Amino acid sequence: MDVEEKIRLIERPPTEEIIASNELATLFQTKTTPRHYIGLEISGRLHLGSLIVTGFKINDFLKAGVQANVFLADWHTYINNKLNSDWELISKISDYYEKAFKFFCPGVNIIHGTKLYEETDDYWKNFVLFSKQITLARTLRSLTIMGRTEKDSLDFSQLLYPSMQSVDIKALDLDIVHAGTDQRKIHMLVREVFPKLGWKVPISVHHHLLPGLSEPVSNSATATATTTTESDDGTFDDDPKIFSKMSKSNPSSSILIHDTPDEISKKIRKAYCPTKISANNPVLEIINYVIFHQFNEFVLERPQKYGGNMSYFSYNEVKNDYEQDKIHPMDLKAATSRYLDKIISPIRSYLQNDNPVTI
Repeated sequence: MDVEEKIRLIERPPTEEIIASNELATLFQTKTTPRHYIGLEISGRLHLGSLIVTGFKINDFLKAGVQANVFLADWHTYINNKLNSDWELISKISDYYEKAFKFFCPGVNIIHGTKLYEETDDYWKNFVLFSKQITLARTLRSLTIMGRTEKDSLDFSQLLYPSMQSVDIKALDLDIVHAGTDQRKIHMLVREVFPKLGWKVPISVHHHLLPGLSEPVSNSATATATTTTESDDGTFDDDPKIFSKMSKSNPSSSILIHDTPDEISKKIRKAYCPTKISANNPVLEIINYVIFHQFNEFVLERPQKYGGNMSYFSYNEVKNDYEQDKIHPMDLKAATSRYLDKIISPIRSYLQNDNPVTI
């Protein structure tokens, strides 16, 4: 595979941003197997965004000849009070994540945070070196990466989180760091601080985050649509807009990978999908980023008396017809449910005995 094709794989949806894209060609020209990672907290059952959309991008990296790593951030999970900071439960669900990602992303390497810290002799030295480069105010502004703000009631360990996430990247000797757009802030911090320490600066790849199925609300801690603005210390931070991502903490607004066909259908039927409105429409988002990633054709099944079946071969065709009121929301939802089950059913069958309860 030539360099141009590798770059095309990295750039294609669900990728939204690469920092800096011009560095990709140099990387692929100079390194046969670049090292990638995405870090994940361990926080309950996986869903359409956390496994499938994330997995789509991981699979693109694997196809491009990149060594793809999923970092299961167990200590970060503990610090962020996920799973009640119960180590036994964190360990159990870490194993479930490992099994799911190895199935959906064949060839991916799984790294557990606990093992990384045990095996990296200079980790805590580098943690101190990195932390000396950032102010407390900058640390507090970075807390959105863990779904929190400086206004929250915090314990001291949570202030360690941004530095730990950054030093993980150093410890793993990465060429490409990958995350959803909600983690952009930490990657900007890495690109600012690492050169000061003489550390390798990785390329950052940010993929699209699916919204929840409910009507969008303002939530700065979980916002996914962002613009970049210069902050008071001369660095660049994110300006959250109104848009809430699909979350494990709200199963009724998420399509879980364990959902049965009936559960998928019920959730999609209740999803926010206003007639003729495509903006912030979670059903159309799923069609765009999930269904058309896997299928070349999207068929709306309708009785002949209502015009019969309609076939679409691109997302824009669906979007345009929906905006022109040529597609009824319930027909759109019914078709979306059918295609989602085709994607989810193999995963659901494989993990039928691994269905952790969301805490």
